[in-house]
Amino acid sequence: MIDKKGHILVVEDDLDIFEAVRIVLEARGFTTSRAKNRAETGTEIERQRPVLIILDVILDTETEGFQIAYDLRTPGRSLYAFHEVPIIMMTAIGQLRGMQFSPEKDEAFLPVDAFLEKPVPPSVLMAEIERLIAAGRS
Repeated sequence: MIDKKGHILVVEDDLDIFEAVRIVLEARGFTTSRAKNRAETGTEIERQRPVLIILDVILDTETEGFQIAYDLRTPGRSLYAFHEVPIIMMTAIGQLRGMQFSPEKDEAFLPVDAFLEKPVPPSVLMAEIERLIAAGRS
């Protein structure tokens, strides 16, 4: 039996992508749930208390993922109580819109701990998850 490592919330509107990520995470001992938009994200965070969030950018709108990250990291916003939960933004926005981001240079606009461009190899995703959970959010 696999020792459970904690819960990861995957905010992803594409069911196929969620299922691929879920299989990888659950095979490595994590439990998972999915939120498809901003409203579901708030509900799932409250219900599941995740150890990490994987967040897409383009959900119901082209910038909804940015709005969720902002809600999580900005004092006074709806999800700020969970500001310590690490966030991996995993998106194809670079390929789709030609935008390039990094948490280091875009921290005010992109308040996440890691930015991964889809498709992400499982080994890269797991290495980033393990790194962030081990380090805790600074």
